Amino acid sequence: MIFSLLQQKSQGWDMIKIFPGLTRAEYDAIMTTARRIGMRTGGHVPTDVGVEHALETGQEILAVCRHTSANNHPRDGLDRINPVRLSGVRNRSCRFSRLCLLLFASCVLSASLSGQTITDTNWPYYGGDAGGMRYSHLTQVNPENVSKLKIAWVFHTGDVSDGKHGKQRSGFEATPILVDGIVFFTTGFNRVIAINPETGKQQWAFDPKIDPTWDYGDALVNRGVATWLDAARSVETGRACRRRVYEATLDARLIALDAATGMPCADFGDRGEISLRNVPRYMPGRYHMTSPPAVIDDLVIVGSAINDNNRVDMPSGVVRAFDARTGALRWSWDPIQNNNPATTGSTGAARTWQTGAGNAWSVMSMDAEHDLVFIPTGSASPDYYGGMRPGDDRWADSVIALRGKTGEFVWGFQLVHHDLWDYDTASPPLLATLRRAGKNVPVVVQGNKTGFLYVLNRETGVPVFPVEERPVPQSDVPGELTSPTQPFPTAPPPLVPQKFSVDAVWGTIPLDHENCENWIRSFRNEGIFTPPSLQGTLVIPGNIGGMTWSGYAFDPERNLLVVPTNNIASVAKLIPREKLESAAQSGEDGEYAQQTGAPYGMYRRFLQGSSGLPCTPPPWGTLSGVDMNQGTIKWRVPLGSMEYFSGGHDSVPPGSIGFGGPIVTASGLVFIAGTFDPYIRAFDVETGKELWKAQLPASGNATPMTYSVNGKQYLVIAAGGHPKITEEALSDSLVAFALP
Repeated sequence: MIFSLLQQKSQGWDMIKIFPGLTRAEYDAIMTTARRIGMRTGGHVPTDVGVEHALETGQEILAVCRHTSANNHPRDGLDRINPVRLSGVRNRSCRFSRLCLLLFASCVLSASLSGQTITDTNWPYYGGDAGGMRYSHLTQVNPENVSKLKIAWVFHTGDVSDGKHGKQRSGFEATPILVDGIVFFTTGFNRVIAINPETGKQQWAFDPKIDPTWDYGDALVNRGVATWLDAARSVETGRACRRRVYEATLDARLIALDAATGMPCADFGDRGEISLRNVPRYMPGRYHMTSPPAVIDDLVIVGSAINDNNRVDMPSGVVRAFDARTGALRWSWDPIQNNNPATTGSTGAARTWQTGAGNAWSVMSMDAEHDLVFIPTGSASPDYYGGMRPGDDRWADSVIALRGKTGEFVWGFQLVHHDLWDYDTASPPLLATLRRAGKNVPVVVQGNKTGFLYVLNRETGVPVFPVEERPVPQSDVPGELTSPTQPFPTAPPPLVPQKFSVDAVWGTIPLDHENCENWIRSFRNEGIFTPPSLQGTLVIPGNIGGMTWSGYAFDPERNLLVVPTNNIASVAKLIPREKLESAAQSGEDGEYAQQTGAPYGMYRRFLQGSSGLPCTPPPWGTLSGVDMNQGTIKWRVPLGSMEYFSGGHDSVPPGSIGFGGPIVTASGLVFIAGTFDPYIRAFDVETGKELWKAQLPASGNATPMTYSVNGKQYLVIAAGGHPKITEEALSDSLVAFALP
């Protein structure tokens, strides 16, 4: 087929020698599109048709490209190509010229500002494309027929743990990927499973046999896999591991599997895996992985998840890149290694600078054209006391651009200075292109638990919408050195409330209302960025408020960002070391943590009444449409319901705390689950109007994905419940919907 002919001619990257200046993205686009055309011809073209003749189709492809650009629908154009004509196309003006090849690649690459290609029937990355836009060009399911969606198949993994018998409780937070006609995903037990996308029938499964009893701070969850095609291995030779699937495990291993069979790739590390445990201050279980790796060029890049608040000197949050074929370490980068090792505190006493973490536990994004990897980092340890880590703690709580090939630091933007609130950069960076002052500007969109949304130039890190450093409340805790200012974007506006007064207290019964009021009166409460205190501080948004790992989706046709948010406050209190044990035994509901090495332990809890519902006024979960050209909120609607939370309630307003992000389709639909009530929903992207919902076996605390096989569009969501919300039912179901 054409793909094979191109490969024979080019010998993988040798095509660069024939066409100097050809980028990897252009090469990948050409090869992928050629493969698709080959599939449409039954997998082959006449053997006497070499690369030269195959590329002579450039005239027709360019005509399709022009049609595509005019209609902004890349798949329509390709669908009009008559593959039978390929063998007869001869002696045209685009005969094996570099210009033809690059125009061909340009057509593929510029199908839309999204950066996706015309092979949009796939979902090859966690976020749909390498930049994490979660946008699909598929249009078969649209606002007119979405109400007809029905369950097409359900796959049961068998991996469920209720948290008993020494095991952690499980969740099912994976977003599957689809490549080469196979759906790949992970379970909370780190099993990797491959299934048929039309039937849901299992093709293979791999079990790394993790120990489910270890102290994984995130419980038993994993959000997915990444994949890499080894172009140096041809289809004809039948060599194993031409397509590889990578998983980073809870027990800190990176595993490479043959996508065709599920067998470990023997040439990767030690019989298919490498250890990720060789980091400073490694702690079994407390240092783990939950997100899929990132793959750029021939590198696999991993971050880490690190338990909160155990001690001052938690493991290093180093980010590492490994050779995709051999597993050899190629580079590493530590977010906070360059901070001042010693400082003088407010008391005048010299102290040793101590911390850890600052780790990249969320999903990374990639820009192969500019050789950039975008790293979201979390807070430095411990979360609620920073006296041992004075200064801004750069580059914790940031979004960082690193050079893909070398790990070289390109730029960084810190969203929270000297974090004391667990305001991790939890949402994945999203890469898009905006129209600003008549020019296309490549950007990184980065949300935060604070509710702030930052829009940064992708190449420089300079804010596209201005960001102001504004004074914030200062700490009164001995030994603490608070940042005098924090970065406030001038647009878009905050997507969640950042103040909470007694007048705004909500409760289902008078007792709840009274208790919530009394709590708030007793806390230090000066709005967002009020530091933790010895008396207790109201933290608004709380540490699961604002934008969490759920992330967001971008519609490039409408320049609209669709964002789910949580609205819940919490309390954070520092307890002197000598009083911590007695406080923990007092019976007061909440979480106590040692913060070993600091002079204070920590107490925190969410502000909830006896009913279990938040003290903050509803909606507790919203879905917003943000106009990214204007920096304004176009629409906002409640998302889900907590009517049946903690036993059920009468007359509870809509809006649910949620974990699980949205996707957007070109037909104008937003799909999202993630709420406490076990439903997946579809919304009109223009207005936020709910158009459809379907009940799931359990809450779908994951981001859905969509793909098309043999002309039928599928919508797939993992529905397993949340490992930390014990009021939610557990399940092991991967559910696919399609039109009848």
